[in-house]
Amino acid sequence: MWSQVQIPKTMKAIQASLKTGGLDVLELNEIPVPSPKANEVLIKVQWTGTNYIDTYIRSGLYPRPMPFTLGGGLVGTIASLPSSPPLSTGSLPALELGQTVLSNAAGAFAEYAVAPAHQVAALPKDVDPKDGVHMTIPAFTAMYLVKESYEVTKGDWILVRAAAGGVGLLLCQLVKHYGGNVIGTVSTEAKASEAKAAGADHVLLTTSSSSDNVAEILRITGGKGVQAVYDGVGKDTWEENFEVIRKKGSIVTYGNASGAVPAFEPLKLMAKCVKVSRPTLNVFIEEPEDFARYAGLIFDAVKAGGLKFSIHKVYPFTAEGVAQSQTDITSRGTTGKLLIKVAE
Repeated sequence: MWSQVQIPKTMKAIQASLKTGGLDVLELNEIPVPSPKANEVLIKVQWTGTNYIDTYIRSGLYPRPMPFTLGGGLVGTIASLPSSPPLSTGSLPALELGQTVLSNAAGAFAEYAVAPAHQVAALPKDVDPKDGVHMTIPAFTAMYLVKESYEVTKGDWILVRAAAGGVGLLLCQLVKHYGGNVIGTVSTEAKASEAKAAGADHVLLTTSSSSDNVAEILRITGGKGVQAVYDGVGKDTWEENFEVIRKKGSIVTYGNASGAVPAFEPLKLMAKCVKVSRPTLNVFIEEPEDFARYAGLIFDAVKAGGLKFSIHKVYPFTAEGVAQSQTDITSRGTTGKLLIKVAE
């Protein structure tokens, strides 16, 4: 039996119970508290947040067995430890009962969630738990983009799409932290101000014509184009990426805010010898040493002042609150993180 504190038999959770689809499928249900496997911890959730991927899962674009609890990425306290020691926690210190931790765990829209012990890290003591939610899926995503999808080096020119979004603001900061230069694209002047505050050197409005923006990006980069594009928008910006990428550059498509990118022939890459990748977080943190490495890089960046966090709004832990957060994030009118307060 795990080492644990007193745990209730049931909990509240935001689920899709019968079908996937629109916002009407979201329900606040009373369900059993999950039972951790031998290598898992049980976490009492305090804070979580809405990510764009939640809308893909709710809609059925990314299928899940029914019923399922939504959400991913949380800050909470450890309610039970593994019954057997984890194979490894990488370079992270051992976990303790009652400790405040962060995790990218799925099923985060709930009062309790389980996660593999090697994918849980103690929240640094000087970090507010609300800010800790930024340090889960958004920061891990931004970090693998700048470290592995295309590793930013000093002097690089990087194009960040949706530069005022939850991941976009972190990308702007991390590219600058590692010595690169940022060109951001956003939809409004207010978002442009947010992106500039996060370190973007130049910000272009998507309300301008594509040809004007392409010309400006080429002008800024001396006619060469950018070394890499980090694109969470998808379909609407796909073709423009090929116009602004430089020879031997990298296009990283990591999200589908406007829809999935179209199928294309590999010959499309030949003219500039372009590299295209479509990464996803779970692959990058599957091994204990990988999760520990990324957690360490994020903690170091925060400590060095390379990452600051912006909160768009805090939503209640209700079906209506989660629905509103998903409405807001898909409106493309938000900046920063959309938080959900589950418990004190």
